[in-house]
Amino acid sequence: MDQYLPIFLLLVLGALFAGLSFGASKLLAPRQKPSAQKVAPYECGIVPSREPPSRFPVRFYLVAMIFIIFDIEIIFLYPWAVVFRELHVFGLVEVLVFAAVVLVAFVYLVSNGALQWGPGRRLEPGIPTARTTESTITRVPTEPGAPGQAA
Repeated sequence: MDQYLPIFLLLVLGALFAGLSFGASKLLAPRQKPSAQKVAPYECGIVPSREPPSRFPVRFYLVAMIFIIFDIEIIFLYPWAVVFRELHVFGLVEVLVFAAVVLVAFVYLVSNGALQWGPGRRLEPGIPTARTTESTITRVPTEPGAPGQAA
């Protein structure tokens, strides 16, 4: 039981610190609601005239996933680089498997458009598939009763 005493003491100190922080915040906080001047933008540009969209494009999440994937890869490669001479072929195979998994995740993200910025572009055919006189000749309207028009 003596081994758990420091852990229990740390939990009690953490709870005491959290409780005291909330209590001090409650006691020291202003009692009135903020005015319109308090919640107005301060040196940050134009006051927004409309609400921002509530959903972000998936690209933002995909870029965040790329960051996390490569961050985790770097975190795991540092210890491996320190002891790679002691691991021999086993360590090399393991890091190659790990790099392959990271590469598959990266290819998945790129295939979902994580690195494509801007609106998607679609190719439109320049020439209609079936060429007719209506699609190639632009008819200019003329006065009624002119030659070539039914009256």
